[in-house]
Amino acid sequence: MKKYKLFAAILLAGSAQAATTIKIATVAPDGTAWMREMRAGADAVKKDTDGRVEIKYYPGGVMGDEPTVLRKIRIGQLQGGAFTGGELSQVDKDAQIYSLPFLFKTQDEVDKVRAQLDPLLKQSFDKAGFDVAGLSGGGFAYLMSVKDIKNKDDLKAAKVWVPQGDHVAEAGFKAGGVTPISLPLADVYTSLQTGLIDTVANTPAGAIAFQWHTKVRHMVDLPITYVVGILVIDKKVFDTLSPADQKALNDDLGAAFARLEKINRDDNAQAKIALQKQGVQIFTPNAEETAAWESVGEQARKQLQGAGEITPGMAAALDKALAAARTK
Repeated sequence: MKKYKLFAAILLAGSAQAATTIKIATVAPDGTAWMREMRAGADAVKKDTDGRVEIKYYPGGVMGDEPTVLRKIRIGQLQGGAFTGGELSQVDKDAQIYSLPFLFKTQDEVDKVRAQLDPLLKQSFDKAGFDVAGLSGGGFAYLMSVKDIKNKDDLKAAKVWVPQGDHVAEAGFKAGGVTPISLPLADVYTSLQTGLIDTVANTPAGAIAFQWHTKVRHMVDLPITYVVGILVIDKKVFDTLSPADQKALNDDLGAAFARLEKINRDDNAQAKIALQKQGVQIFTPNAEETAAWESVGEQARKQLQGAGEITPGMAAALDKALAAARTK
């Protein structure tokens, strides 16, 4: 009996040692749909792995800005993070493929292109040393400003923010004759308060989640870029999990991000109405002005591809998928 108890204790100890805690940081504020669904996904992972895999989140930017979080992943202090595509461009250039300026005109185009490119993007991250556990569309981002913006000249006179390290956004604005101000996402609200910047781009729901809507008064109703959220996990940690636990992790977090896809679309539609009720004036450019902005986007994409900011293979896949999506 004593030998049996000793053997059972050893097994339990071994089981406890085999448990893996994956620490994931994000700037998403607690209480948002992003955090609710990611926590639900984490609960499912713990249940489906019988407690062998636990996920601990650090929301609200408490672990620092995006470069800091990536550095902490590299040294093993964190095992993963949830970012936008642009923020992950320093890990994988193709992460920003959906964020190219004025690329998509409709959600239908986005859906058809992503059906072709999402698997390629996951393969690209795998080669870069990360498992993509979740990928979800955040929606279209629009220009929002303290001052009225109705054309490119208005934008040239504005103090425009771009996310730190987001070369795609920077190239897009520079192609339009704008010299943007690069700042971490966590610094945007304060910078709007102080006047360091007066123009930002975000989804309607994102602007409300980060409280930017309390500072801006105008929005241009023309999609400037498409935002995706990507949850990545360091493959050095992911590869230590059993195949069954890897599958549970990706299935459960993938399901959470799929739910977010629908929630984000509903939230953005409601948020746009809420912004108007808050006094934000929405300006819709005419066909001539829209064509001018689309021309800026095309110029920026050519510059980015020429500079190697997007790999030739992914650029070709994008062109093919987008042409197919626009074929009636």
